[in-house]
Amino acid sequence: MTEVTILGSSGSSPAKGRHMPCVALRREGELFLFDCGEATQMQMLEYGINSYKVRAIFVSHAHSDHIIGIAGLIRTLAMNNRKESLRIFVPKGEEGIIKNLLSFDRAMIGYAIEIVGVGSGIIYKGKGFSVSAFRLKHTIDSCGYVFKEDDRIKFIKGKCRSLGIKGEAFKELEKKGKIKIGKKTVSLSRVSFLQKGKKVVYAVDTRPMASTIKAAMGADLLMHESSYTEQQRDLAIERRHSTALEAAKIARKAGVKRLVLIHISTRYKTADPLIKEACKEFKNVEVAKDGDRIIV
Repeated sequence: MTEVTILGSSGSSPAKGRHMPCVALRREGELFLFDCGEATQMQMLEYGINSYKVRAIFVSHAHSDHIIGIAGLIRTLAMNNRKESLRIFVPKGEEGIIKNLLSFDRAMIGYAIEIVGVGSGIIYKGKGFSVSAFRLKHTIDSCGYVFKEDDRIKFIKGKCRSLGIKGEAFKELEKKGKIKIGKKTVSLSRVSFLQKGKKVVYAVDTRPMASTIKAAMGADLLMHESSYTEQQRDLAIERRHSTALEAAKIARKAGVKRLVLIHISTRYKTADPLIKEACKEFKNVEVAKDGDRIIV
């Protein structure tokens, strides 16, 4: 099961009830952070997210509102005697900013930290999933990320039972594509189907991009920034952000199942203007709230 928890849904500066950008993704005991803004640790405590289980942090870009929480988290993990290495992914060319952030207080870190500059393509592989990066358009280099579970062969139990397939025969069938059962040859395609892995996409601090549409194609969940409504379109263009309507158009073109608007400007006291605008283009949309949990 893949679970997404919104730890910070605000953009640029905090608002009442909205903290700085951070999304936690949990899958089978492993934890990954997408951005790590101010107060991330406090939000993890608030919503029951175990910081010790963080395996990697995927940074969209090195503006302070997206990275300032990393320094405190690194120190806390060290104080809790972490031994496992930690990888931090950041757009290529911005690695030095992260290194400076981690070294300013000369904390004693007893575990390895690897800072990886990324461009596009698969950057991380785990057991049964991968994470890919894709380019976005902001005032500095920025990346979006795709978390994708591997596709899996699923056997149709009734058909397998009726044909006498059991035990080690499943492994053999999956490996060879066909097996002999009595006098009959049974093909894998006859008794199974391909179950598509879940797909989660994170894209913040960006103008609408064709790269996002391509990356998000058919996604189960797209978290796309929506700093403004169309009333502030000129501001969105100037600051290289997106409007709710633009995010909804991306979702529609990509054929995603669910759109969550995130990175919300502090000028919006309620989600109503954003939802109303986005629903003109895409119906299954909601505005992220800190603490939201989404089962993908």
